[in-house]
Amino acid sequence: MAALSKEEIRKMLKGMPEWSLAGNAIHRKFALKSFLAAIAFVNKIAEAAEQANHHPDITINYNQVIISLSTHSESGVTQKDFQMAQAIDKIYEQA
Repeated sequence: MAALSKEEIRKMLKGMPEWSLAGNAIHRKFALKSFLAAIAFVNKIAEAAEQANHHPDITINYNQVIISLSTHSESGVTQKDFQMAQAIDKIYEQA
């Protein structure tokens, strides 16, 4: 799956206003109710990532989770990253 152009990424991000482009990745910060809720959220993301064989970079700061998605083999953002971002958004809605 080829990396998307910056223009293609920006167009796709219009439908996902919580996500942003920085460098060669798309990012989003999630706020959870507590540290344990953040860990539970990350564990659900891990399960989805394993199923998709596409693994995000994850940072946890107490109740905040920052997700960074990039397709390393393509050195940029691909459609696969947007699919994973949508899956993560659905997990967050259920958290």
